[in-house]
Amino acid sequence: MRLPLVAGNWKMHKDHREAVDLVRELDGLLAGLEGVEVAVCPPFTALSDVARTLKESRSRIVLGAQDVYPAPEGAYTGEISPRMLKALEVHYVIVGHSERREIIGEGDQLVAAKARAVLEEGMVPILCVGETLEEREEGKAESKVRGQLESALAAWSSDEASALVIAYEPIWAIGTGKTATPEDAQEMNSFIRGWLAERFGQDTASGVRILYGGSVKPDNAAELMAMPDVDGALVGGASLKAADFAAIARFRE
Repeated sequence: MRLPLVAGNWKMHKDHREAVDLVRELDGLLAGLEGVEVAVCPPFTALSDVARTLKESRSRIVLGAQDVYPAPEGAYTGEISPRMLKALEVHYVIVGHSERREIIGEGDQLVAAKARAVLEEGMVPILCVGETLEEREEGKAESKVRGQLESALAAWSSDEASALVIAYEPIWAIGTGKTATPEDAQEMNSFIRGWLAERFGQDTASGVRILYGGSVKPDNAAELMAMPDVDGALVGGASLKAADFAAIARFRE
């Protein structure tokens, strides 16, 4: 059985004080939750304070980061290395989010380097893939996602791939209020698992968690995660409200 993962991507929200308040409130709301892993990905400026708060409270919430630069150190002004994140006991690192690809201009080669750097530092990449509305309407959704997977994971072994988390985030559903139907999410997540099976074998593919992201809310979370190949959610806006995010994490209830 794949343990569901519900991860909150706070994006460019919450200073370090607000982040601590949010994670404390969330921790209380998640008391007693079993059978679901919960992670939060604050901005870089809040990582240290959130890490300290989670450790002091012995929280079961797992710490994640929103991005990374694929070098251990160097003259890369403004960037954060995998080693810096590891020192804060970060476990998950989001790579290839559509906002990084579409707004910042990150290409497949850079995303692949980031995923590799996270893996080599002993953390878990959450690799984001997804298509635009135009690509979906033109019937190119699967080819777009296949290309992103092939580029990022071409040099990975089956053992390495078994540590991966993939998040399918249709770009047209991120922050728009539009949500893929559960059937849409299942269709693409099943396609992704099929690609993993072809590339790495069925055993590896069966163990990889594939999340859905894109306007996930308390009122649609259970229906989405009832799909057999949807193993959790990467949550944006709803993760900024402790009650909403806790309700998503408690989707079985």
